[in-house]
Amino acid sequence: SWGLEVPLMFGQEGFAETPTLKRSNAFPIVAEECRAVREAVGLLDITGFSRYEVSGADAETWLDYLMAGKLPSAGRARLAPMLAPSGRLKGDLTLINWGDGTWWIMGSYYLRQWHMRWFNDHIGEGEQVSVRDVSDDWCGFSVSGPNARKVLASLTHQDMDALPFMGCGTVDVGLVRARVARMSVMGELGFELNCRAADHITLRETLVEAGAGHDMREVGYYAMNSLRLEKSFGIWSAEFMQAYTPGMTGMDRWIDFAKGDFIGRDAAQKEKEQNTAPQRLVTLEIDAVDADASGYEPIWRGETRVGYITSGGYGHSVGKSLAMALVSPDCAAPG
Repeated sequence: SWGLEVPLMFGQEGFAETPTLKRSNAFPIVAEECRAVREAVGLLDITGFSRYEVSGADAETWLDYLMAGKLPSAGRARLAPMLAPSGRLKGDLTLINWGDGTWWIMGSYYLRQWHMRWFNDHIGEGEQVSVRDVSDDWCGFSVSGPNARKVLASLTHQDMDALPFMGCGTVDVGLVRARVARMSVMGELGFELNCRAADHITLRETLVEAGAGHDMREVGYYAMNSLRLEKSFGIWSAEFMQAYTPGMTGMDRWIDFAKGDFIGRDAAQKEKEQNTAPQRLVTLEIDAVDADASGYEPIWRGETRVGYITSGGYGHSVGKSLAMALVSPDCAAPG
């Protein structure tokens, strides 16, 4: 991912995945990794997420204009759609308010230069705002699953029960001081732990040792894809991209039209009021035997093409082949 190696799955020593358009020999490994997250706890390296630090006297005002959603209060995080003036998507981001005057924007690692250009282009003359790409300075792990809190509780003197969903703060995890947010892209009780790059190996070793008594398993991005599909969680470059609008993708539910002006407000409000989104994002169950959809397969109703797959895979927890898709509005009702 943009020059960074990320784990797809954790096979036994000597294992090699066989390339195929069908389900590969990694299928049973991914199934075990998914089971670990749903039933115990999984450890996913999230170094491959982008992180931008925003600070300065005008940081809050600048972010409120840049982002289409409501800003999080101190010690909280929020999903943050970002729009172009045309009302189309410019990012599906996470905005974190650390409560110390600094904010983090988190997103897709491979969009770092693109997003930094956008940020810098929209800092007005005289605005006291600093935006730094700190993606290379910070690494991290996601700890997700029913036992996630137990693992962290064994490593810190702080009360992990007190951290609410989408809450954030500084937590001492073993000997590592981490910036932690309670959220997970895999749809389970989860915590995203961000640490300095120099502490990355130490943090992993600390978590693996503590997780051994809670059936922790290291998991890769194949498992993450399966788990997020089961929850209908979209990702950038698949369900979300700059050709799509909030109404098409369901991102409009995160837009705060009650706040002041923001980039793309007029176009997004017009789409919502006039209900003009040409397609809607849905989740499909696919009748498949040994192969799964991956993206851009056409969807037909009779002789008419009514949409296309944005991403797909196998939902190991539900035992179904799944896909997300953009379809005509008249095809978007459940069933």
